[in-house]
Amino acid sequence: MAAYEELQSYTLTHGGSTFIHQHVVDAWAAQNADSNTKAIALTFGLVGLYLRIERAYTGRQVQQVHMMLSRRSKHWPSFPLPQERGAVTAITVMAAPPGPERDRAIDDWCASVWNAFRDSHPAVVELLKQHGIN
Repeated sequence: MAAYEELQSYTLTHGGSTFIHQHVVDAWAAQNADSNTKAIALTFGLVGLYLRIERAYTGRQVQQVHMMLSRRSKHWPSFPLPQERGAVTAITVMAAPPGPERDRAIDDWCASVWNAFRDSHPAVVELLKQHGIN
């Protein structure tokens, strides 16, 4: 948890228009989801990971999709929680030097978690299609 909090501080003070912080929030939400996690939290985490890894969206663009989805629906699917959630963690990311290396580590984390949820990929894509996001 301490590494995640440090990483949040790093990304919130990162600057720039890409809002890299969103990717950290999404990776954490999916990687740490459990049976008590609200469906919207896991859905938005997986949507964010898909948009980052498969579509190269910036954090700001992901945030805009999240806002649009929240206005359109109040019912969210449930996704199976895989046993393994990816080898890269917030601790791994914080071990990288600040700057471009850490930023790449954030993308590696997102890819690692997204890959762990491979069985949910079709459902995430279908959800976005239902809302007009291809």
